[in-house]
Amino acid sequence: MSLIFSRRASPPSFAFIVRSGVCGLVLAALLSACGGPPPSTQADRDAMAKEIIEQKKTTSDGTSTATTVDGYKQDLAKRIAQVNFTSVYVERPQALLRSVIVIKFVVDGDGNLVRSEILRSNRDKAAETSAMSSLRNTAPFPKPPATLLKQGRVELSESWLFNNDGRFQLRSIALAQMGE
Repeated sequence: MSLIFSRRASPPSFAFIVRSGVCGLVLAALLSACGGPPPSTQADRDAMAKEIIEQKKTTSDGTSTATTVDGYKQDLAKRIAQVNFTSVYVERPQALLRSVIVIKFVVDGDGNLVRSEILRSNRDKAAETSAMSSLRNTAPFPKPPATLLKQGRVELSESWLFNNDGRFQLRSIALAQMGE
């Protein structure tokens, strides 16, 4: 059975497409293109994390192209995840998280980390250490746009969402939790 049309022939009817099985083939092709199986190994997950989070946007001098504080937060979250990609969880976080660490931090006009402090924690010292060190290890950050600066600085807060295995996502760029 051929689906090649001549100029004079009319296209096949919907009933013909369904009866011929073409519809099923097209549907199967579309579904398979939508996404493959989740990454199966740690190396696959690490590669996927690195690919996803390397999509940061800056100008040639390293200034973020964000126009809002939330946009700049997303740029920083992508940068933190990029630098710490082996500690980042790339799939949907589990429904009940091991720990949520909220850190308030200040970035100056050159992208330097000026100050940081934990605002919220469940006293999981390993998660606190991981969150703070991932922030410190990432500095300097993309420079904040001048429009976001107040007295030469921008103050932000970010949440680190930890799974049981110790890997995290950042709330600004996290996938929805399982069960949501």
